[in-house]
Amino acid sequence: MYKLNKLLNKEVIFYIIFGILTTIVNIVVSFILKAICNLEANLSSTIGIISSILFAYFTNRKWVFNSAANTLKEKWFEFLKFIFGRIFTMIIEVLGVFLLNDIIHLFYSIFNDNIAFLANKCIITVIVIILNFFISKFFAFKNNFNKKKFDS
Repeated sequence: MYKLNKLLNKEVIFYIIFGILTTIVNIVVSFILKAICNLEANLSSTIGIISSILFAYFTNRKWVFNSAANTLKEKWFEFLKFIFGRIFTMIIEVLGVFLLNDIIHLFYSIFNDNIAFLANKCIITVIVIILNFFISKFFAFKNNFNKKKFDS
């Protein structure tokens, strides 16, 4: 029980909550663009990812990692580190969706095109959420983590 309490601290719980909301932004935007606007699947996915990255930065900065960046320079540096981390996972997500949809055709024998796309998008999104936590905690907001650690 102690290990579970240590693992599920406030930061992780807030990351899960805002991660779910970020995922919803990503999937809903992607699905609407693909199913309703008839955009190509990879373009729909890419626009969904960009929308969710912006949403994630502001929520993670304020409520998850409690950014201590004060000056404009600190905020820009933090934002750039966050964006570089998300560009990395965006590439993973785009390639993953492409791999599952266009190469492997996962779920296309079971579901229609839109539902297969949605299922594949969800699989890749779970992988990306986990990667994003570690990138945010140990790269993008790392300086803030270290400041808090030494200030205590």
